[in-house]
Amino acid sequence: MNDAPYGRLAYDFSIVGCQKSGTSTLSGTISQHRLVCRPPRKEAHFFNNEEYDWAHPDYERDYTAPKRSQVHAMVGDSTPVYIMWPGALERMHAYKPDMPLIAVFRDPIERLFSHWTMLRTRHPDWPDWSGFIHEFRPSTLPESIPTDVSAMRYKHLSGVARGYYGAQLERGLSIFPREQWLLLEFRELLADYDRTIDRVTDFLGLPRFEQLPPLRNRYAGAALVSGTAPVAQEIADLAELYADDLALFAQISGIDTSAWPTSRILAGELEPGELADRFAARVAPHPAG
Repeated sequence: MNDAPYGRLAYDFSIVGCQKSGTSTLSGTISQHRLVCRPPRKEAHFFNNEEYDWAHPDYERDYTAPKRSQVHAMVGDSTPVYIMWPGALERMHAYKPDMPLIAVFRDPIERLFSHWTMLRTRHPDWPDWSGFIHEFRPSTLPESIPTDVSAMRYKHLSGVARGYYGAQLERGLSIFPREQWLLLEFRELLADYDRTIDRVTDFLGLPRFEQLPPLRNRYAGAALVSGTAPVAQEIADLAELYADDLALFAQISGIDTSAWPTSRILAGELEPGELADRFAARVAPHPAG
């Protein structure tokens, strides 16, 4: 049976990161454009598949999507682990050297906490906050996946590593030229949604939406999760961990990070305890017994 009466489309743009920074909101909006085909699933997880035969890739078989309408001209992948996964962007470059790439960035500690609450919402048995931020706690972006854990566990628990935006972008720019990147900021995406989506359609060479779909903050996570809330010292330590990389990111991205809580903590404008208290409002203590 032919599951693609209109044929198939090769993936020709990618939202590569960062997780918990509005990628689902962005991909959900762009997939409603009349010329853009909605993919079978938001995250293809193709280029971070460590079991794939990368010596003999069959892109036509393994990295295409069924065209849903005659008018559809492009389809995009939105797998936010790509930007930090060792080897993923290199594999993508081998597939399509002129691939347009979109990345959305968010304060690294806010992103980390959102990552943890997402995991606790889906899997209450995943590590509590302290375990989550310490199980994999590299001092910079890893060049390879740890050999003593499964790729799947690393994908879920690599929360700290995903916050090294400077190293991720520096590596990304060494693989794809700057003109192929559109760099966005999470708060601006939500606060200036219309202009941001215009930037995206312009970047992809699409006509702008005649009527923009309403903003939907997709997969925001549960309002309350069970666990142990972050404390001030943990927040302060994370800010110091990210300090050098955050400075690098601000320099090479051109994104103003001065209002990010991590930047404000490092500048002495925000007490770590204030951010910890804000996070604690979303954490319910473990039930007694």
